[in-house]
Amino acid sequence: MEDSKTGEEGESGPAVDAELAKAIMARHFRPSLIVTEAWEGYTFAGLEIRIKESTDLYGAVLWPSALVLCHFLDTNRDKYNLTDKNVIELGAGTGLVTIVSSLLGAKVTSTDMPDVLGNLRYNVLRNTRDRCKYIPQVTELTWGQELEQRFPRATHCFDYILAADVVYSHPYLEELMDTFDHLCQEGTQILWAMRFRLDPENSFVERFQKRFHMEELYDLPSLSIKLYRGWRKDKWTVPHSGEAAA
Repeated sequence: MEDSKTGEEGESGPAVDAELAKAIMARHFRPSLIVTEAWEGYTFAGLEIRIKESTDLYGAVLWPSALVLCHFLDTNRDKYNLTDKNVIELGAGTGLVTIVSSLLGAKVTSTDMPDVLGNLRYNVLRNTRDRCKYIPQVTELTWGQELEQRFPRATHCFDYILAADVVYSHPYLEELMDTFDHLCQEGTQILWAMRFRLDPENSFVERFQKRFHMEELYDLPSLSIKLYRGWRKDKWTVPHSGEAAA
């Protein structure tokens, strides 16, 4: 792994971690008045975003890793310019990363399991309508299944793969790795935020490094979250920040 680069300017240490974590969590707010529909508020790309969670579905709850990834994209637009880029999000959940990427000008394909799609579509539509250059596409994706049929490599070339908190203790980590492998072509960059909880997270990082180059962009011990950038080992050399295939 390359040297750690914590924060927008590359500093590291407890003070920077605390300051950055505070700035990230400040993006979140709750309605000041009682409302008929429960929602959580977030501010990115200079706009208010309202997210409805579904507490009865594990994948329909917003986790802090999504805030970390959204903050990074919003504050590093010069290095990681999403305008007109082809982006796919894995495990989109409540849709915050998809929404922010769309507001930043990307052409986004938002994916998750079938039981999450209803709430995901609702959040994406309510927050991107008449706000975005491209209408985000929400579609089902079960990791490791029918990847070439659903996303043929000849016609589906993504500049960025985004993922927030998709790695946790479940039996489908190998399928997730296969999905990364299929979608990540020459010129594709993976931006992936994860919260470290159990040993499977550490072992997944080790397996990821066997297939991909990996650079640590954020290390936030106070949130137990790291943000990585990855690209294929077998396809191309180290890209500059924000560089993608022509």
